[in-house]
Amino acid sequence: MTDDTTEIETESEETVAPSALQLFAERLQERFAEQSVKVILAVGEVTLEVPRQELINICKALRDEPGFAFAQLLDVCGVDYSDYGMVEWETNYASGTGFSRGVDDSEPREAKWRGERFATVYHLISYKHNRRLRVRTFVDSELPVVDSVVSIWNGANWFEREAFDLFGIMFEGHPDLRRILTDYGFVGHPFRKDFPLIGEVEMRYDADKKRVVYQPVSIEPRVLVPRVIRSEHLHGVDDAGNDVAES
Repeated sequence: MTDDTTEIETESEETVAPSALQLFAERLQERFAEQSVKVILAVGEVTLEVPRQELINICKALRDEPGFAFAQLLDVCGVDYSDYGMVEWETNYASGTGFSRGVDDSEPREAKWRGERFATVYHLISYKHNRRLRVRTFVDSELPVVDSVVSIWNGANWFEREAFDLFGIMFEGHPDLRRILTDYGFVGHPFRKDFPLIGEVEMRYDADKKRVVYQPVSIEPRVLVPRVIRSEHLHGVDDAGNDVAES
C-alpha cells in the first residue's frame, strides 16, 4: 500500500534487503501511512523517518502493538548534518609530505545538505520478533526541540541527556535535562560541526587560587592530513597518468 506521503526507498541493487525486511518495511509503511512517514531500506537495515510532531504516537505504537513489540530502546543519538558530504582532506594527488601538509580552511565551503541541520536517531529492538529498527526525526535547525521518549522507554533518560550535552538538542518533557559528559560550566556543544576542535577554553589548576580556573585556549589549531598512497603508484603510473620507469 502506497500513497503520496509515504515511500520505500532502496539505495541500490547491491543493498536490496532480504524479503523478510521488505515485508516488514511494507508493514511499517502501511501502518503509518497517515503520519507521512518515510521507510528507507539500505544495507540490510530499515529506517523509519517520522515527522517530529508524530514521534510520540508512533513510538508508542512501535512499543505496544504486538506486530511490532519494540520493547527496548538501545540508543538515542543526535546528528549534525551541516557538513554532510564534505571532507577536509579531499585531494586529486598523492601527498609527498603526508602529515606535514595542513588544510587551508580559510575559504568557506558550500554545504551539500539541504534539509534540517539536526536529527535525533532512536535504535529499537524487538526480542519477540528478533528484529531491529532505526527511527529518525529531524528537528528545527535554529531551535532544536523534540519530545522526550522517557515516558515510553525509561532507558532514554541518559541517552537524551547526552544528545543535549553534545549537540544542544532539547528534549521537551525530560525529567532532568542537564549536562552529563561535560563540566557544569562548559560553553557550547562539542559534537556540533562548527565547534572548534581545540575547544573554546582550557582549564588548569591555579596554585595561588588553589582551584581549577578557566582561560583562553593557548594552543593553535592545526588540521593534519593523512598521507595518500594511490594504487596507480604501485603500477608505475604517476599522478598525471604517465608511465614511470622502474629503477
